[in-house]
Amino acid sequence: QTVVITDYWNHRIMQWKNGDTTNGQVVAGGKGAGNGSHQLYAPTDVLIDKETDSLIICDQGNRRVVRWSRRSGTTQGEILIDNIDCFGLAMDEQRYLYVSDY
Repeated sequence: QTVVITDYWNHRIMQWKNGDTTNGQVVAGGKGAGNGSHQLYAPTDVLIDKETDSLIICDQGNRRVVRWSRRSGTTQGEILIDNIDCFGLAMDEQRYLYVSDY
C-alpha cells in the first residue's frame, strides 16, 4: 500500500510505501519553491492516475495542474492546466479529472 501527500510548506509531494512510516521519499518537487517544470509552489492536492502511473498535482502557488510520472528517474512535471486557481482534485472511474477553481 502507498500513501502520497502534499507537503505544502516544503513545496513537494511525499510518498510512503508498505506501512513504512519513517522512510518517506520525495516523488515530485523538493527543489525549493519555484515555477520551473522541476519545481512546485505550495501544492494543495495530489491523486494517483493508475492507468498512466503518474501523479496529478494541484500546484496552487503556480496556478496550474501538473502530471508527474511515477517512473524512476522522472525529474519534472508536465502542465495539464494553466492559469487556474486550483485547490482540489478528483478523478472518476472513466478518468475524467475534476478540479476545484476558486
